[in-house]
Amino acid sequence: MNGNGLIKPMGTHVVERMSVQVYVDRDQMGVAAAAAVAARLRQLLQDSERQVRIVFAAAPSQNELYAGLIREQGIDWSRVCAFHMDEYIGLADTAPQRFGRYLTERLFSQVQPGRVELLDGLHDVDQECQRYGDLLRAAPIDIVCLGIGENGHIAFNDPPVADFEDSRVVKAVKLDEACRRQQVNDGCFAQLDDVPAEALTLTVPTLMAGRKLFAIVPGASKRSALAAALHDPISTACPATILRRHPEITMFTDRDAYGL
Repeated sequence: MNGNGLIKPMGTHVVERMSVQVYVDRDQMGVAAAAAVAARLRQLLQDSERQVRIVFAAAPSQNELYAGLIREQGIDWSRVCAFHMDEYIGLADTAPQRFGRYLTERLFSQVQPGRVELLDGLHDVDQECQRYGDLLRAAPIDIVCLGIGENGHIAFNDPPVADFEDSRVVKAVKLDEACRRQQVNDGCFAQLDDVPAEALTLTVPTLMAGRKLFAIVPGASKRSALAAALHDPISTACPATILRRHPEITMFTDRDAYGL
């Protein structure tokens, strides 16, 4: 910690346009990431009377961020409009693995945003893509909080379906097997056959259109994907490489993921 009580990273690296902050462990990473997101939120709320629009990821990699956000003070969440970036198609409304349920339990029920817009994976796919796309197009997205998958995906834009020039806002995709296996590795599903094969996702251009991006990428299981995201040529072979082109992005990671 520094003299202001803020947790200092072990190291800070700049990769093209991206600032990469490396912390000792997930807990310190989460506290620091939450402080940064909260500071941005407070500034936006202070500078304007409109709602602040935020897209959140639903994944265990984000747990420490959301725990930290719940502890942050001085945020008028009633002026926040919250979205999420992906949802399984066809998964029962009562299923604990639904991403809308995850975010509601982990964050929304605690901080109570003034407006929460959830993807519905049980609705007609084309109609839902249109409905949610219209909501996202209604005004700029101020903040995107995202992770990186073990296969380098962002949201559910896996390598086979990622498109950096996608004209759609939201689309239906078939999930890559590596992506589905990650859901088992994360303990979300007992076996591969239980993981849905299709999902709705915000497209890469939709995510990249966010004015400020915060990427939270902890854990040894993400080391290979993180190295590729930071150092491989920018291509859909590792969709997360595109993040290096965003004009305002900060990545928070830990020693296990970064490989120190």
